[in-house]
Amino acid sequence: MKKKFGFSKIIKRITLTTIFLSSLFLWQNDISAQGETKELPTRDQIEVQYKWNLGDVYKSVKDWENDFNWVKNSIVKFKNFESKLSESSHQLLECLKFSDEVEIKLNRLFLYASLSKDLDLSNAANQGRYDRIMALASQVSAAASFIRPEILSIPETKLWKFVKEEKGLQVYKHQFDDLLRTKAHTLSPEEEEILALAGPVTNVSYSTFGMFSNADIQFPSVKDESGNEVKISHARYGAAMYSTDRDFRMNVYKGYYKPFMEYKHTLISLFNGNIKGNIFYAKARKYNSDLEAALSPNNIPVSVYHNLVKTVNENMEPLHRWAKIKKKLLKLKELHPYDTYVTLFPSVKKEYTFEEGKELVLKALKPLGEDYLSHLRTAFNNRWVDVYETKGKRSGAYSSGTTYGVHPYVLLNWSGELDDVFTLAHEMGHNMHSFYTEKNQPFPYANYSIFVAEVASTMNEALLLDYLIEHTKSKMEKLALLEKNLTNVTTTFYRQTRFAEFELKTNEMMQKGNALTPELLSDIYGKMYQNYWGPEMVVDTEETYTWARIPHFYYDFYVYQYATSFAASQALAAKVKREGQPAIDKFLNFLKSGSSKYPIDVLKSAGVDMTSPEPILGVVKKMNKVLDEMEKLLK
Repeated sequence: MKKKFGFSKIIKRITLTTIFLSSLFLWQNDISAQGETKELPTRDQIEVQYKWNLGDVYKSVKDWENDFNWVKNSIVKFKNFESKLSESSHQLLECLKFSDEVEIKLNRLFLYASLSKDLDLSNAANQGRYDRIMALASQVSAAASFIRPEILSIPETKLWKFVKEEKGLQVYKHQFDDLLRTKAHTLSPEEEEILALAGPVTNVSYSTFGMFSNADIQFPSVKDESGNEVKISHARYGAAMYSTDRDFRMNVYKGYYKPFMEYKHTLISLFNGNIKGNIFYAKARKYNSDLEAALSPNNIPVSVYHNLVKTVNENMEPLHRWAKIKKKLLKLKELHPYDTYVTLFPSVKKEYTFEEGKELVLKALKPLGEDYLSHLRTAFNNRWVDVYETKGKRSGAYSSGTTYGVHPYVLLNWSGELDDVFTLAHEMGHNMHSFYTEKNQPFPYANYSIFVAEVASTMNEALLLDYLIEHTKSKMEKLALLEKNLTNVTTTFYRQTRFAEFELKTNEMMQKGNALTPELLSDIYGKMYQNYWGPEMVVDTEETYTWARIPHFYYDFYVYQYATSFAASQALAAKVKREGQPAIDKFLNFLKSGSSKYPIDVLKSAGVDMTSPEPILGVVKKMNKVLDEMEKLLK
């Protein structure tokens, strides 16, 4: 995402939901691949049509170097505008145009460097270009940092007079509105500098948790399904939760939580430190709460957050039904948290070539209309997708996001699983969102908020799942697909709302001066988990320590957007299938809107009001419908 009026950080938009969903798929692949020694192919062994054409970004490294030098030599020119933005409308316009020009080239440089790096992480030259562009981005950010405070220092009447007399400034009107909206929460230059200096200090909790969880933590070993000693890891934990061997699931589950429970005092200190940092910034910027401070950058009303938590809490019944069905079909006396991911239909397995996956996605997305499909075919036929795993290539999947003047790219690591087809649909949703935005918005609005970033992607998944369910002739395959639907709702909707509710409650308690202890957090989380899953669930002590292991709790009221995006996408998918062209037109306008309006208004224009309970209730209603269909088939 870009910071308005001045380059802040160039970050490839690899969305957290993509990582979250993909991790479920990678978990399943992790253990099954342990014994394999097959060599991965090299880049030259892959047919050209399955590899990115980076020539669409730069024809050669020499062209990249030319733009790099242009940006590097242009940094000093920011000084020509410093302390002069209030002098005239022309001076303000020239500064913004120059800043945009620099940022456009910088984004393009970053795209080429990051994509090249991810194709071969062992390539020193590619890594070198990536490091150089990140350093250059920091220099540009520092040089352009005066723009925002200088615009805020211009009296509002004078600023709007500038806009009126200088036609070129009118394109920035929404950005000016947004900037002025935050004026009450923007401090003096000296105070802003102090807050900036505090950043490395307040970030310690997050960075330390990351180091502990990813580097220092030591998990025990357990015996796998074959009796072999296996050391638990994050990925192996996830894979084990899908295992049909219940004793193995339980042993990995208990072993995985052991270090988090042992280091509970260290982890509660980090947890509390993170919240205190958020409260510090909220108070310093004169917000009523850290929730308001977190939602303010995207102008999301706090009522949206509260509406989600309240409406979900009033509609737990479908999740309770699902727990009861799982317990019955797994033939368990007690349902435990380590039973929630294992499939009820392990015999259903199908493989897909990439060509078959493409055709499935095109058929499933037919309800979105020919305009959408034609651009999707363009992406497939012109090497916008890097398909197969190769030696040194980055794992997982992502879409590169919006880069002005260049089409977006998608990275895959195709293995032929059904999950790969869903990943393709998901990432192409991001891809088309970025494509339509870039083609229809001027540069200042050629991006979109994280609040709406997962809507297009999860909508594609919803349409694909509906298509597969409607067209399968196999009863067992249909049951497996219905189960996948229920798992999506459980993980992306109910689970993320539970996290959001927990985050809200703990933050509110600390703001009221309550001390948060490991025992208190475990008690709160355990009761929430029981409330969500209902009376069929036996909540293990280990599960109550989930607060100690989830990195999202350090992201400052982030996770609720998984659930709201999911609800919005389900509503839009239903509208498109029910209403046809009028709903398609609204959806395409949503994709084209970028950040030209606030995200809550962009969604309203598409026909979804996230301030109301309706989209949330739509997910609940659909889950009940899927459960009805599953129970009917099972009878």
